[in-house]
Amino acid sequence: MGSKMRLGRAALVAALLSMTAAGSAAGQEAAECGERASLHVLVTEESGALNLPGATVVLRWTSEQVLRPLREAAGADGRFSLCVPADASGATVWAEFGDDSSEEATLAFEPGTPVEVHLRVLFGDTEPGRIVGRVLDASTEEPVVTATLSLVGRPAEVQSDRQGRFALTGVPGGEHLLEVERIGYASLRYQVTVVRGLSTELQIGLVPAPVAMEPLVVTATRPRRLEVNGFYDRKYFGELIGGGTYFTVEDIDRRRPLRVSHMLADAPGIRLRCPGSGFRDCWVESRRASGGFTPGGCELSAYLDGSPIPVRELDTLVLPAEVGGIEVYQGAGELPPEFGGYDARCGAVVIWTK
Repeated sequence: MGSKMRLGRAALVAALLSMTAAGSAAGQEAAECGERASLHVLVTEESGALNLPGATVVLRWTSEQVLRPLREAAGADGRFSLCVPADASGATVWAEFGDDSSEEATLAFEPGTPVEVHLRVLFGDTEPGRIVGRVLDASTEEPVVTATLSLVGRPAEVQSDRQGRFALTGVPGGEHLLEVERIGYASLRYQVTVVRGLSTELQIGLVPAPVAMEPLVVTATRPRRLEVNGFYDRKYFGELIGGGTYFTVEDIDRRRPLRVSHMLADAPGIRLRCPGSGFRDCWVESRRASGGFTPGGCELSAYLDGSPIPVRELDTLVLPAEVGGIEVYQGAGELPPEFGGYDARCGAVVIWTK
């Protein structure tokens, strides 16, 4: 691992050696589960050589009943066990350790059957990063087409498309000097920091050559979970073809909604229904369904971190401060394949936590 990793290998080894190696697994033992399935989780760093004591195990259940997500700490040996709720047919599970996390695993349960899963926490430097964004005219804010972008000292270069968008992939982590050139504009060189395994997003304002202005660059680092689950790719292509509405954590912070449903109501074609006065009495629905306008509204499908949930329970399962990204699709024609289904004619709302 690199010297810039949040928790260096030497520090990690020292932390592990200082803890009791014989700690028992957290949760319930498999022998207590009877006819219910049992789940056994082992959390290690990415090589699998060192267990991670106290790592947080996160579970999102797949069930016909509403089951609250689970967050529990692994034991001193990095292990966690529990008896699966009788109503749960599956789950999405991942592990978190400090600011880093493992990849998600999708599980299916059978009564009386133990399920074992090994989660390897990735410490941010196991994959190359990438630089994505848009090139705009700093005066008019119109897209700059066919601007050439490259990193000094590296042979690869890309050009911006009709929307001014670009993507430089396979970029090693660390400091790089980005060079942007376009005929009719002043050349730009900008020092950018790339984090391995993440995308660094830039908005670049090129200045027409005769104008005395300083180039403008806005930098943002994307959350890993949204990157892994394809949120930014769907947002990019959705906005390109006009399909779906997307809210990032910056949008949510600016809006500061009291409930998640209040933020969803800002999407075009979506309305908030509150027939009662209680906390659980509000939900969102589409103004249209497959086949045309629906005067009475049409209830959307809902997903939380990839798992289906009742849309009317959304406000009780997640708070705005926990949300990292939102996708809203008005009808079946806008839905990506992973969120389609027989009951998706009204569209869907997809919530990703931070």
